[in-house]
Formats: sequence, structure tokens, C-alpha cells
Amino acid sequence: MRISVSSDMDEPVARHLVDELRRRGHEVRTYGALRPEADRQWAVCSEAAARDVAVGRADQAVVCCWTGTGASIAANKVPGIRAALCTDAYTADGARRWNDANVLALGLRLTSAPVLTEILDAWFAASPSEDADDRSNVAHVGRIDADRAAARD
Repeated sequence: MRISVSSDMDEPVARHLVDELRRRGHEVRTYGALRPEADRQWAVCSEAAARDVAVGRADQAVVCCWTGTGASIAANKVPGIRAALCTDAYTADGARRWNDANVLALGLRLTSAPVLTEILDAWFAASPSEDADDRSNVAHVGRIDADRAAARD
């Protein structure tokens, strides 16, 4: 799987994330503090990783900042992105299952290496629900994106 990763800080957990994704066999593209000479602003690097998903250069993305909140906000401004801030495995599972999230947002402050591993295990083990209500909600979010794009035109 092709995964874009961004972080506004070069923290050990961000480096561990990249290493862990590669260890699992994923092709990783990095942004922000994880890439020399790149713009480290959370809004900029999170948008770049999310855009990779939106245009098909990546299958999913993981965006990181100190709390994960800013990264998730920036990623969710990109049409077609459903970013979820996950602090534990249960939330990661639900985000993939019920929300068909395509971007995982993480906080660098409180995510330890063991918790990160649990989150990634849950994220990659889950698949989008086929439940009609769940699919209807995801489709509604897509219509919100389309309405927002049409309003700008």
C-alpha cells in the first residue's frame, strides 16, 4: 500500500511510524519534518499528505502534529478526505470500519511506540463496513464535499 506520512516535528514516534510502515511492507512518502528542506508547518504538510490520497498518489495517509488536532483539521479540508484523530486501537478500528477513514491523524505528544503499534494493527485490520447506514453516512459526507466545491465555483 502507498502511504503518505506527514509530521510537523521530527519526534521519535514520527520516525518510528515511518519505520513501522516500511517494516510492514508499505511504500512511504514523507512530508514536513520527515523530509529535509520541506515545509514543517502542520497545515502545509498535512494538506500535502492528504492531497496524495485525494488524487490517487497514495492509498492512505497518516498526519501528525503535537496533539493531532491541527493535522486532522488541515487534512479534512481536502475534498474526499475523511481524517480521524485516533488515540487508541478501538478508535482506529471504528474510524476505518464505520467512517471509512482514509487518513489517520496522530498526536505526537501522547502516542507511545506500543500504542502506535496497536493503533496501526487496528487500522490495517479493519475494513469499511457494508452496513447500509454506515455507507449512507459516508456517502453523505461525500455530498458535503461536493456541495462545498460547487459553492466555490
